[in-house]
Amino acid sequence: MYVSARTDYAVRAMLTIASEQPGLVKAATLAAAQDIPLSFLQGILLDLRRAGLLHSHRGVDGGYALARPAEHITVGDVVRAVGGALTTVRGLPTATTTYHGVATGLRDVWVAVEEAIEGVVDHRTLAQLFQKESSGCAPVPSVR
Repeated sequence: MYVSARTDYAVRAMLTIASEQPGLVKAATLAAAQDIPLSFLQGILLDLRRAGLLHSHRGVDGGYALARPAEHITVGDVVRAVGGALTTVRGLPTATTTYHGVATGLRDVWVAVEEAIEGVVDHRTLAQLFQKESSGCAPVPSVR
């Protein structure tokens, strides 16, 4: 699985926003806290909002908040919101690949890879990542 900068930024942004719940986080503050270019981040935040993972609030006291509790948002949700399918073969969905002759079994390999990735990202919530923080992993920087 290739993790693009966009995907990495999206997960980091969601973790930072989750760490500030129930408060709101402004895009500029979030960009500075996670060292993400603001213009790039704004597009990511829009995708996350369209996917139903974030709420945005306008105004001087506005900002972004999670649309549902961190326990109900997986890393996979975030990855799909900004990057689409977890795996593809030549740009097509893994399940639609077809091979002939000696390569027939290759589709099973790609499907197994996809299932393995799903097994990780669809079973790790934002809240679980916070639990790892309290067990000695590097903390998510605070934006306050």
